[in-house]
Amino acid sequence: MTMLKGVIAAAATPLTDNLSIDLDGLVSHCAHLLEAGGCDGINLLGTTGEATSFSVEQRVAAMRAVASSGLPLSRFMVGTGAAAFEDACRLTAEAKVLGFAGALLLPPFYYKGIGADALVDYVTAVVDRVGRDGLPLYLYHFPGNSGVPYTPDAVIRLRDRFPDALKGLKDSTGDLDYSGGLARALTGFDVFPSAEAAIGRAAELGLAGCISATANVTGPFAQAAFTGKTQAEREAGLAEAVRIRAEIAKFPLVAAVKETLALISGNANWRRMMPPLTALSEAEREALVKDLASTALLGSGAAALSKAG
Repeated sequence: MTMLKGVIAAAATPLTDNLSIDLDGLVSHCAHLLEAGGCDGINLLGTTGEATSFSVEQRVAAMRAVASSGLPLSRFMVGTGAAAFEDACRLTAEAKVLGFAGALLLPPFYYKGIGADALVDYVTAVVDRVGRDGLPLYLYHFPGNSGVPYTPDAVIRLRDRFPDALKGLKDSTGDLDYSGGLARALTGFDVFPSAEAAIGRAAELGLAGCISATANVTGPFAQAAFTGKTQAEREAGLAEAVRIRAEIAKFPLVAAVKETLALISGNANWRRMMPPLTALSEAEREALVKDLASTALLGSGAAALSKAG
């Protein structure tokens, strides 16, 4: 049974010195996130995980490494979107066969101006190719990167067409009217915004939690915000998670998340980025350290985090 609720980290992907995926390091990081890292679940190979910069074979190898690790796949969704239809089908089918709790599907992202009809037809073609029985499908709405939105009309039509297969959506726009509107319109449809601040309105808007890049490092605080026993505990956790995210988000987000992982783990290998992304400059690193020094992450609350990576 799926456990994709609550605080979900969009996991960063560690790299070796030849820019291949460090499979052992990835499994170790995922284990950390699900334990001391405070996360309920993991979004493997998403935007923060630099997935679209890896080949299909590299992505499949990472999926298989996690699937064979003994970690609970009921707590994992995995990005399966690709520009090529056959690649998206293969990755989505692999997620289904391996037993991941969710396959997170980007729209096709090279050709722009794709209308709702074409997008519904595309997702339908993927589902028909993979097979809807036992397929746990989530949509990934990130028009800022993909250039192709999952409009509410398209999402509602797809949910009506595939009520058993289409489980939910990740929204990386930050538009809580969009997220909350879909959650209200579609009973049992799990909607995850992409920032910890949404946790504060999750109950009000009917949201399933959040899937956040910065949950790689804010997990314990975000978890306190989501499940704290008292209002004071929830408010304090939310405030700290939002504060840490705000400092990290001053810089290119994926590089800044990896730099923060390097800082709290002492593992400089976290700074490796898959081209075309680049690591923070020395000046940016110094500024990030200064900005985080006053937070619980690098300050007095740093003990809440165990070594990552």
